[in-house]
Amino acid sequence: MDDFLNQFLPSTVGGLVFGSIYALIALGYTMVYGVLRLINFAHSEIFMIGTFTSLVVITTIAPAAPLTGFALFGVMVLIIVLSAAVSGGAAVLLELVAYRPLRKKGATRLTALISAIGASLFLQELFALVIIPWLTGKPGRNQQSVARIVDRDTVFTVGNAAVRLDHIIVVVAAVIMMVALDRLVNRTKIGRGIRATAQDPESAVLMGVSIDNIVRTTFMLGGAMAGVAGALYLMEFENTDYRIGFVLGIKAFTAAVLGGIGNLRGALLGGIALGLVENWGAIFLGSEWKDVIAFTILVVVLMFRPTGILGESLQKARA
Repeated sequence: MDDFLNQFLPSTVGGLVFGSIYALIALGYTMVYGVLRLINFAHSEIFMIGTFTSLVVITTIAPAAPLTGFALFGVMVLIIVLSAAVSGGAAVLLELVAYRPLRKKGATRLTALISAIGASLFLQELFALVIIPWLTGKPGRNQQSVARIVDRDTVFTVGNAAVRLDHIIVVVAAVIMMVALDRLVNRTKIGRGIRATAQDPESAVLMGVSIDNIVRTTFMLGGAMAGVAGALYLMEFENTDYRIGFVLGIKAFTAAVLGGIGNLRGALLGGIALGLVENWGAIFLGSEWKDVIAFTILVVVLMFRPTGILGESLQKARA
C-alpha cells in the first residue's frame, strides 16, 4: 500500500499524458464508426504516418538544444499542422483506395473489415521496406529517434509528482484539439452534414448532402487528429518505428469502445480513463502488465457494456 501511495500521483500524471494521446487517436475510430459503422483498423497506421512526418520536420530543423519561448511555440505549431495535414491526406487516400470501391458495390461490413486489416499490414510493410529507408537512410525496421525539442523542466509539483513542461504541452494541446473537433461537429454546417449522414444516409441525400464528401471529410478529420497525436507522441517520447501504431491503435480502439464508440466526448473520457487505469494497475502488477490491463478492459466492456460509458452514438450527440 505504501508503494501505491508513493507512486499514485506520478502514475496519474503519466496516465493523463498517455490518455490524451489515446483519446486523440480514438477520435478517428469513433468518427468513422459513427458515419459508416466501420471499424477502421488501418487508422493505427495513420497515426504512425503522423509520427514520421514529425520525425522528418524535427530532423530537418535539428535544434542544437531544446527550444523555449516563441521558438518552441512556432516549431510545435509547424510540426502539429504538417503532421495533421499529412495524416489527414493519407486517411482520405486510404478511404478512396480501400473503402470507397467496396462501399459503391454495397460490400458487407466484414469485407470492409478485411480490407482495413489488409491496408494496415500493407502500410506497415510499405514504410518498413521503402518509405522509412528513403526518409532516414536507415533500415526501415529499426527504431528511429529524434532530437529533443521540449525541455524536461519541472513546472510545478503535485505532492511527489513532478509535472513537466512536455506533460502540460501534450495534455493541453490534446484537449484543445478535441474541443475544437467537438465544436466543429456540433456547431457547423459540416458537422450537421456528418451527423445527418450518421443518422440517416438516405434522408441526408434527399436533403442535398453529398455522402462522398461527408465520408471524405470524416476520414480527413479523424486522420488529422491521429496526426496531432503522432506529433505529440514523438515530441514526448522521441522515438518511433513502423509498428508504433499497432499496440497504440488497439488501445485507442479500446478507449473508443470504453467511452462509447461513435461518441466524440466518449473518446475523450475513454482515453483518459484507460490511461489512468492502466498506469494505476501497473503499480501493483508492474509496467509489463500495462498492455494486458488495457486489453482486459476491452474484453470486459464488450462483455458487460458494449455501448460504453456514455453509450450515445454520433448521430444523437446534442448540439
